[in-house]
Amino acid sequence: MSSKAGFDARRLVLTALLTAIVVVLQMLGAFIRFGMFEIALVLVPIVVGGALYGALTGAWLGLVFGIVVLLNGDATVFLQINAAATVVLVLLKGAAAGLAAGVVYRLFERRSQRLAVLLAAVVTPIVNSGIFALGCYAFYAPVLSEWAGGPEKLTSYIFLTLIGLNFVFEFATDIILSNVILRITKIGKRQFSAKNA
Repeated sequence: MSSKAGFDARRLVLTALLTAIVVVLQMLGAFIRFGMFEIALVLVPIVVGGALYGALTGAWLGLVFGIVVLLNGDATVFLQINAAATVVLVLLKGAAAGLAAGVVYRLFERRSQRLAVLLAAVVTPIVNSGIFALGCYAFYAPVLSEWAGGPEKLTSYIFLTLIGLNFVFEFATDIILSNVILRITKIGKRQFSAKNA
């Protein structure tokens, strides 16, 4: 019984630590910029949480990411267009990205932990940006068409201007740091195994 209670406490503490890291990285992202784009490190702890503790932990960390995006002003322009849709979209895309990281990691973990981490790191920004793109079409298309200079330019505006380099930075960061994620995941899994042995 104490082993189970110890595991739950450890999981709670590590999840809380990852939650704090998500908040700090998202807040710092507003200050660390490459041109007009934030340096996006926030998806890394989401992938770590999904790999270590599963899809629900990944979803929680993604949800926290979404909450911080709403609170720190990153979604202000979209909130002015459609507040309710923006809240749902931002929370959904973050939670879904974390959920996807956990699910993909579990699907490939037995085959290769390195492959599982790499695929989880790849899928996270794809889901995050993909849901954002779908939300742009569903909720903001008329306004974004005006900004783009006409409906025929909407798709290029969404993918090249709104998502563009930010997605590239998120994707590249996750790929580059996948070895770090792998190392953290291996350490976490070893400590969990030793604790339950």
